[in-house]
Amino acid sequence: MTDRPILFSAPMVRALLDSRKTQTRRLCKDQPPPGVTIIRKTIRPFGKEPYHAFERRTKFGNFGGEVPVKISRGDRLWVKETHARVGDNGDDHMACPDLTRLVYYRADDVQPELSRWRPSIFMRRQDSRITLIVTDVRVERLQDISEADAIAEGIERHHSGWMPYSTAFYEADGVTPANYHVDPRESYRSLWNKINGFGAWEANPWIAAYTFTVIKQNIDQIEREAA
Repeated sequence: MTDRPILFSAPMVRALLDSRKTQTRRLCKDQPPPGVTIIRKTIRPFGKEPYHAFERRTKFGNFGGEVPVKISRGDRLWVKETHARVGDNGDDHMACPDLTRLVYYRADDVQPELSRWRPSIFMRRQDSRITLIVTDVRVERLQDISEADAIAEGIERHHSGWMPYSTAFYEADGVTPANYHVDPRESYRSLWNKINGFGAWEANPWIAAYTFTVIKQNIDQIEREAA
């Protein structure tokens, strides 16, 4: 078991807090070569964690390799999100010495007036409020996502279907999307392109799909309460 940080945007943090999100997909840093159609889990010798192997068939023979995936089943991920700490914005932090508890989170609906937000990458472990326990790891093509997995990614319900994250059709307020997707995979496609840029879905890269259990506590607080 390894503890690792993981970054999430404010909408995805809200999905975690609302218990809508139990999966996340991340690009494989090293993409397999062209011609690979399947990646399988293979058990390492001596009972170690499975690794993700591929086989590429060509007229010159079959060639194998491995897709490196750092996160494994059983790992604990502590969520990093956009935040501000007491003292960042002229607060009286001397009156509140326990700084680990005095943190504002950008994802929260009710927020104080803050002049300075810290990007998620700068969040300290002690300020994290969400821990994810990894229960499964898969390597697959992005477009292989199922309807159930798209919903597990935390997409939002909208009208009679699912949220269109990139749309030019809005209600009279100019903010609320007027249309919706019937297929949750289409909703996730629009979300992926919004996050990763136009055409990112169509590129259909190999990704690591992580399934996890959400614990709404600091990673170290979990251990303290279990002791």
